[in-house]
Amino acid sequence: MKKILLSLLIFGGVLNAQAQDSDSDEQKEGWTTEGNIQLLFNQSAFNAEWTGGGTSNIAGNLIFNYDFNYLKDDFTWDSKILVDYGLTKQKGDEFPRKTSDRLEFNSVAGKQVEDSNWFYSFFTNFRTQVTKGYTFSKDAETGETIRTERTSFFSPAYLQFGPGMLWKKSENFYVNIAPATARFIFVDSDFTSVEGYQDGDYFGVDKGSSSRFELGASVSAYAKFDIIENVKMENILNLYSNYLEDPQNVDIDYTMNVKMKINDLLSTNFIFQTIYDDNAVGAFQVREVFGLGFNYSF
Repeated sequence: MKKILLSLLIFGGVLNAQAQDSDSDEQKEGWTTEGNIQLLFNQSAFNAEWTGGGTSNIAGNLIFNYDFNYLKDDFTWDSKILVDYGLTKQKGDEFPRKTSDRLEFNSVAGKQVEDSNWFYSFFTNFRTQVTKGYTFSKDAETGETIRTERTSFFSPAYLQFGPGMLWKKSENFYVNIAPATARFIFVDSDFTSVEGYQDGDYFGVDKGSSSRFELGASVSAYAKFDIIENVKMENILNLYSNYLEDPQNVDIDYTMNVKMKINDLLSTNFIFQTIYDDNAVGAFQVREVFGLGFNYSF
């Protein structure tokens, strides 16, 4: 619970900073679109005489963002597509390893409550991954690397939707609260049908099943703003509590992307993501990426 409160406190500070900055960030009526493709690189290299230790490696991340938003009178509709895929390869490793793999679609529509920042809303979120994921181990006799398939496309896949209330200052600053959210988790039944499988071992899904249904509460927030000139921060926070099982175990998914612009084509990016989902791993998952980015906006 302390970690949840700390996450909310940090994001609350972000929202407060955005609130001071968003008065001039008004959305135009009709359709507005914005897309960006980023390719991030980082590398470390050591020659044979280097005595300080270290392993040569190279890593890359491809990030695709596309926003399409609509505003007409008292009706608003904001949608976002995100693809984030990364690989790293260390010298001596037989296989490259994924550092990130995320395919996500978010959409929230709202009808304004008179003259206020509140809207009656309905949201949809879909999330999966693009390629297979593996766990790695060593053969005790040969020392060779063993890859064991853990995940694949649409396994797992998460689908959430439900009515709620949206507080929206602009298309770059909003919070959606959905107290009656339906959530489906889809998996490949091959993973839940192996010998010795126990109910819930694979993303909470029962033995031999390919899906799991949950009903709970969802909170999602988005804030994007300039910290200083040429330094932009994007924050995405998603919280979910399942009423039907262990509602105190709140799932957390927070991503921060700080983009430091060099020119129209180059930037330095820092990405931080933390996930807590006790159906996947009973601990916080943390990912950090820092590198030189090549950008194309459209």
